Amino acid sequence: MEGNQSWVTQFILVGFQLSAELEVFLFCIFSLLYIFSLLANGIILGLICLDPRLHTPMYFFLSHLAILDVSYASNNVPKMLANLVNQIRTISFTPCMMQTFLYLAFAATECLILVVMSYDRYVAICHPLHYTVIMSWRVCTVLAATSWVFSSLLSLIHLVLILRLPFCGPHKINHFFCEILSVLKLACADTRLNQFVIFASCVFILVGPLCLVLVSYTRILVAILRIQSGEGRSKAFSTCSSHLCVVGLFFGSAIIMYMTPKSRHPEEQQKILSLFYSLFNPMLNPLIYSLRNAEVKGALRRALCKERPM
Repeated sequence: MEGNQSWVTQFILVGFQLSAELEVFLFCIFSLLYIFSLLANGIILGLICLDPRLHTPMYFFLSHLAILDVSYASNNVPKMLANLVNQIRTISFTPCMMQTFLYLAFAATECLILVVMSYDRYVAICHPLHYTVIMSWRVCTVLAATSWVFSSLLSLIHLVLILRLPFCGPHKINHFFCEILSVLKLACADTRLNQFVIFASCVFILVGPLCLVLVSYTRILVAILRIQSGEGRSKAFSTCSSHLCVVGLFFGSAIIMYMTPKSRHPEEQQKILSLFYSLFNPMLNPLIYSLRNAEVKGALRRALCKERPM
């Protein structure tokens, strides 16, 4: 490991390679989107913490999703913003490896949290009488903790496999952050083991969870169609549609990035997909849950009413 770091002590993040004027424009746009993402997810977290009506398993997992969105965006976006207005776009070896580790850990955790949320909706709709027993606070805590710990261990495996490689040059990462596939291209050794572990992880952490989500929602759909009352069906659909939108955005962009043939997606297209994954998803998630969720909108109205002077 010491040899690796003595050969290459820092990398250069190439970024988007645009004109100076366009980069300044993008800096302004992305800064606004990033700030909005932090505020929106912060509001979701605040509402869940302060409103007792949102102290349920569904919103417990939603709070974890909001934390993940803030963490994921904050891991990648600030460095990207700094590089848009800075000609010196270097990142040291250790921060680069840490960025890669956190990027993988947060992404994997979000996959598992989305699966747990789909299971929560399945139990709520298909087994409502046993919901409080099945989704007890102890079970919810164990599921959330397991998602975080397992994802961190999986990310640690990728990090160890990267650190065993020598990096002797070139040292230009053709990306706006230390994305794992872009980093591996700079290794001066055979990376087939790394590539295999990445593919196996994608099958396990993307395809597997997505199948579980689809199975859950297939059974949910069957249960909803059996509901006699139109109001009951509408309420059940509304509680699930938000989660399905988030699942589609997250898993869709991730599978396109890591499980489609490389020749179809040049590096510039991969950067755009990563940007969507890093910046737009964290911004869209709170919008989807607030605009399509009556309980969240109700909590926001109650919070605003408390702030008004009598």
